[in-house]
Amino acid sequence: PGCRTCCRGSASFKDGSQRAFHPCSGLAASTSLKLDIKRHAVTDDYKISSQVLGLGINGKVLECFSKKNGQKCALKILYDNPKARREVELHWRVSGGPHIVRILSLYENMHRGKKCLLIIMECMEGGELFSRIQARGDQAFTEKEASEIMRDIGAAIEFLHGINIAHRDIKPENLLYTSKHRNGVLKLTDFGFAKETTQHNPLQTPCYTPYYVAPEVLGPEKYDKSCDMWSLGVIMYILLCGFPPFYSNTGQAISPGMKKRIRMGQYEFPNPEWADVSHEGKSLIHQLLKTDPNERMTISQFMKHPWISQAAAVPSTPLHTTRVLTEDREMWEDVKEEMTSALATMRVDYDQVKIKDLDTSSNPLLIKRRKKAAAGEPPTLNNLGLYLTERHL
Repeated sequence: PGCRTCCRGSASFKDGSQRAFHPCSGLAASTSLKLDIKRHAVTDDYKISSQVLGLGINGKVLECFSKKNGQKCALKILYDNPKARREVELHWRVSGGPHIVRILSLYENMHRGKKCLLIIMECMEGGELFSRIQARGDQAFTEKEASEIMRDIGAAIEFLHGINIAHRDIKPENLLYTSKHRNGVLKLTDFGFAKETTQHNPLQTPCYTPYYVAPEVLGPEKYDKSCDMWSLGVIMYILLCGFPPFYSNTGQAISPGMKKRIRMGQYEFPNPEWADVSHEGKSLIHQLLKTDPNERMTISQFMKHPWISQAAAVPSTPLHTTRVLTEDREMWEDVKEEMTSALATMRVDYDQVKIKDLDTSSNPLLIKRRKKAAAGEPPTLNNLGLYLTERHL
């Protein structure tokens, strides 16, 4: 039954999830604020594999199987501390929301003399967003498909922002598919940086991953859910061309010049990758990458934008994305490994990352790309200077 005010008891979402929801309060009623934590050994209910599925902000993720029905799941292990509690509590609260990875069970066990929180989640067997695009081979990735993906990501963010939660680490590596099949559902995971935010409690802690950090996060200003919108703009940019608008030399220091470029919103739509992308798509990116958070569009405006809400009208133009992501696969994997190591900490120090735009970068890979372009050769990933990454979760 619904509450006395709104009389609505449940909602069904595009990804198949269904849960009680109170629009009048903005709170999801099906997820109690009180954690339902089991105290008995997780090994009583699950067989734990040594297979590591990923490394998250706060802990690693292992493969596990239910002893009751054999269901394959993912087990995330966190040492119990206030930060881990916050991650678990916020993920628990939103679990089952549209395009959000579901928590199946929570455990509190001792491991090597330390209390741990164990999160059993649905296993996202379809892998990361960009790995799925890479696997397409010769099959073209289209602008219409990019629109549909952004709509799904937007649905997750719309749900979070509707209950005053900012994710703060929205990036392709935290976007996973439920299966490798065509009907696999894209979902958002890893709430290690997530935080509640209200008008009276704006976000102040600088938590971010380099490529997707909003300009205001690099300065002393308070910031809020608008930083998630900036991240959506960066992800959309990559989906439409295969490389990010801002580049980093892995492991290098953030320079004052890099901060200035991000804060000034300096990026371009270079050819040939952007030659056939629609004006509507580029316009939406411009509205997401506004340097002033007060001018940046909200998630509600994003979901109502024609490029998102009218996906059927978005052109099925073949993009360069698949080619860029698949060429020189060895180079891509090397960069992923380097970034996995560089981003393994809870916080990214302001002086640990250097981001450069296409024109001013001295990155040898970008220089090689420009030389090839001048010689009339098609650009490849190896000369593109592409630094996206970190394993999922």
